[in-house]
Amino acid sequence: MAIVGISAADAFMPVAQTNIPITRAANTFQSLPQNNYYQHNTQLYGAADDDAQDNEIERLKRQAAKLRAEAASLEADKAKQLALAAEKAFNRFDVNSDGEVSLSELKLGLEKELKTEISEKRVTELMKIFDKSGDGALQLDEFVTVDRFRNQLEALAREEKRLAAEAEQERKRQEQEVLLAEAKLEFLNEKEPTMSDKVVSVLPYLFPLMDGLQYGRFLLGSDDAGANPFVVILAVLYSLYRSIPFSGFVAFFALNILSGNPSINRLVRYNMQQAIYLDIALFFPSLLTGLGGLIAQGAGFSVPSAVGELFSDVMFGTLLLTLAYCAVSSFIGKEPDSIPLISQAVKDRMPTIDMLDGGTLDKEGRFIPKMPERKEDDDKKSDEDKK
Repeated sequence: MAIVGISAADAFMPVAQTNIPITRAANTFQSLPQNNYYQHNTQLYGAADDDAQDNEIERLKRQAAKLRAEAASLEADKAKQLALAAEKAFNRFDVNSDGEVSLSELKLGLEKELKTEISEKRVTELMKIFDKSGDGALQLDEFVTVDRFRNQLEALAREEKRLAAEAEQERKRQEQEVLLAEAKLEFLNEKEPTMSDKVVSVLPYLFPLMDGLQYGRFLLGSDDAGANPFVVILAVLYSLYRSIPFSGFVAFFALNILSGNPSINRLVRYNMQQAIYLDIALFFPSLLTGLGGLIAQGAGFSVPSAVGELFSDVMFGTLLLTLAYCAVSSFIGKEPDSIPLISQAVKDRMPTIDMLDGGTLDKEGRFIPKMPERKEDDDKKSDEDKK
């Protein structure tokens, strides 16, 4: 085995060092153009991706065009089949082979194909729909398949049922409105007054007459008044009226309560209210007379008795004329609504049918007015709306 010989001097000879420092060498290594390599590879990959994306787009376009062509072909085949079916049906319907299908031929053909009887009205409607030329017959280019005729007949039947249902609903609604209006009239009893209603409607005016007799004390207290039967009747009525404790208050509340009963005829209720207003009006002349006497007494002079007597006679005569007008008007069935101020105030208090909106009918057909909402319910509803 050969052994390479090296002298001791050569073995321990220091190695010769390069003149380039280590740091400089490292910097030199780092400054090598590595980025150019990476950029080149990125450009290669990007170009490949773009090509692949363009190829995918082209493939999708070709596929979409193929699908459109297939769809168009299917549509064309379907249209061809429908046209062929329509032509065959046309030949079957055209019995006299004159090149058009008349109304009678259309009716006969549809009844034969659909195995059902079709009304003349329904066939006429079909003719109007499909007869584009308006000549009253169907040519080959206007004719459709039996299925189209069947679908159109079903659509017409559905439309007819819908219109019939709407007409029935409208009829029921109008019938309900009539019944509701009649029930309102029955509830308010604003019908024409009967003879008994006319007689009863005059009786409330006895209330202001009894309270107004104080103004007739001079006329009724004369010497020759006792022979007058009218005065005698008034004296008897007044005695009966005053025999009832608190007769004035009793008459006032009785008339006020009864006038609020809607089942009583309107003429009677109107006269009840007007009698109350007339009785209240009688209070003001007495008040003015009393105040006038106090003022005159305070001023140091007295009012002549003839003036007071004349004032009372005028008031009593005015009252009698007013009550006579009310009685005559009531006897002929007309509301005595021409008394200044008083009649208009009474009208404003009388309920009308328009005030009964929102009511309903019970099972027996009687009107039930809508109850007014309580204040607590209104407050609760307003709070809910705010929330």
